[in-house]
Amino acid sequence: MTSVIGAGAFGTALAISLARDGSEVTLWARDAAQVAAMSATRENAARLPDLGFPDALKVTGDVESLPEGPVLLAVPMQKLRAALQDLPDFGARPLVACCKGIELTSRLSPVQVIGDVRPGARAAILTGPSFAQDIAKGLPTALTLACDDDDTGRDLQTTLTTANIRLYRTVDVPGAEIGGAVKNVMAIACGAAIGAGLGESARAALMTRGYAEMLRMALAIGARAETLAGLSGFGDLTLTCTSRLSRNYRYGLSIGEGAPFDPSVTVEGAATARALQARARAMRLDMPITDAVVGLIDGSRTVKEAMTDLLSRPLKEE
Repeated sequence: MTSVIGAGAFGTALAISLARDGSEVTLWARDAAQVAAMSATRENAARLPDLGFPDALKVTGDVESLPEGPVLLAVPMQKLRAALQDLPDFGARPLVACCKGIELTSRLSPVQVIGDVRPGARAAILTGPSFAQDIAKGLPTALTLACDDDDTGRDLQTTLTTANIRLYRTVDVPGAEIGGAVKNVMAIACGAAIGAGLGESARAALMTRGYAEMLRMALAIGARAETLAGLSGFGDLTLTCTSRLSRNYRYGLSIGEGAPFDPSVTVEGAATARALQARARAMRLDMPITDAVVGLIDGSRTVKEAMTDLLSRPLKEE
């Protein structure tokens, strides 16, 4: 039995996929009206319309009724701490973060936030290249399950693998987390370049040098280079920087085009860019694309100015 906290698109998609094979899954939502609507219609019409719930999926607003088993935390990165503080003690049940980024106030990663709020919790993170619609539709998806306790990781890998979701396991939690965080920042950069009409070559350059920044930060915090070459790094970077289904990429497009962006849409990369920049400066790491994205977000740089800054950097070996 598995519980999913958060009935947004991704949380709902995971619940649908897990329940499709007949596994008992409970999807929790805070809003009573949303719970009532999903229970009555057997779908999340606001987030994943026309994708019905399997019979094994139960919707609830009573957090105390969640069954034994893993708890998937499908809430935005910047709301993870508050969610954990509001939730009851889940005892020995594993807590799996299903968000990507760095907390702006503390500069901590998802698993670090779990450990900060719930010391001693068996924490893990589910990350990698995925869109909610693909998962909910049953399309093939491969993800990374990172947990520093290998026995817990093995159990979660078995429990959370479904007919359409293949999980690869790693104990390199920092590597998996930094890949998911940095790729959102780079997606904003790539979207801005395409939106401003700078072309596909510029996007390719930003993705490649963005990967270099990702790897630079990863190695500095003790992560493994091979983790970043996998699903949680290179794989997620590729998907997020090239698809309009990515909210971070669309946000970047709006910056490049000079168009308004829906403020109700969560853009994890915006807060993460600022947190990543602060962390990099404290560690004396050079991350020029991250700096450029922060400038685009706060309005201190135009896309043309940011690209000029990047192109005028001192020449060096790759």
